Amino acid sequence: MHRYIIERTVPGAGRLDSTGLAALSEASNAVLRQQGPEIQWVHSYVSDDKLTCVYLAENEELIREHARCGGFPLDTVAIVHEIIDPTTAEVVVAR
Repeated sequence: MHRYIIERTVPGAGRLDSTGLAALSEASNAVLRQQGPEIQWVHSYVSDDKLTCVYLAENEELIREHARCGGFPLDTVAIVHEIIDPTTAEVVVAR
């Protein structure tokens, strides 16, 4: 499976309480149950007016189908080629 970053504009997302966030989560989970194991939601970051989500999926079309079936906004979908963090620099320095 490939890792994807998805951006969704959700006005007021950062002001949602736990009930509102739970409702979004359950709506997503319901669609994912119908889609099967070829797509998995890893987690999402909630900011003021945006959700930035990490998904694992066989292809981008599954991501787009999830949004269509759930009625979720979908601004961008990008495949993740690599993951780096502060320790990535240590590999270069060690050479």
